[in-house]
Amino acid sequence: MNKNREIKISKFLSYVLRHKPESIGLTLNDNGWASVAEILKNRKLRFSLENLKFVVENNDKQRFSFNEDYSLIKANQGHSIEIKLEFQKIVPPEILYHGTAQHFLASILETGLEKRQRHHVHLSIDIKTASKVGKRHGKLIILAIDSQKMHEDGYQFYLSDNNVYLVNQVPANYLTVAMQD
Repeated sequence: MNKNREIKISKFLSYVLRHKPESIGLTLNDNGWASVAEILKNRKLRFSLENLKFVVENNDKQRFSFNEDYSLIKANQGHSIEIKLEFQKIVPPEILYHGTAQHFLASILETGLEKRQRHHVHLSIDIKTASKVGKRHGKLIILAIDSQKMHEDGYQFYLSDNNVYLVNQVPANYLTVAMQD
C-alpha cells in the first residue's frame, strides 16, 4: 500500500473512532470498540480488511487495536467523544515529555497542560516520541514533566495500549522547557 493511502486510512480511522463515528453511521460501544464490518461498509473511503490490518499494524504511533478475532477495532486514546476508557493506574517514570509548538508555550507555562476536549493529556516516555507529536503544530518545544513529583502529590497516571502516558492535567509548576527548536 502506498504511503498516501495509508495516511488517508489512518486519518479516517482517527476521525471516526476518536471524534465522529456518526459521520459514517457508526456506533461505538461503551468502551470505544466498533464493528470492523461496519467500517469496511462505509461509503466515504473504501478499503479492504487487509488494508485495515496493514494500517493498524504499521501505524507509527500504534493508534488503533483489534480484538482477538479482528471483528472489532478501537482507537487506543485521544477521544473527544464520551467513552469509558479502561486504563489501569500506573506509577509513572520520573520524567515524562510533551511536544508542543512555540506559540502555545506562554499559555502552557501559565495554566499548565489541559486535556481540553480530550479525555487526558498525552505524555511520552522520551524526547523522540514527544518531538513527533510537537512538530505537527509548529516550531517545536519539548516540555519535561516531573511526573514522579506529580504522582507523589496524588495525580493519577495511566498507560494506554500504545504506551502513551495519560493524566487529567499537568499544572504549570511541574513543567520545565527541556528543548526548543
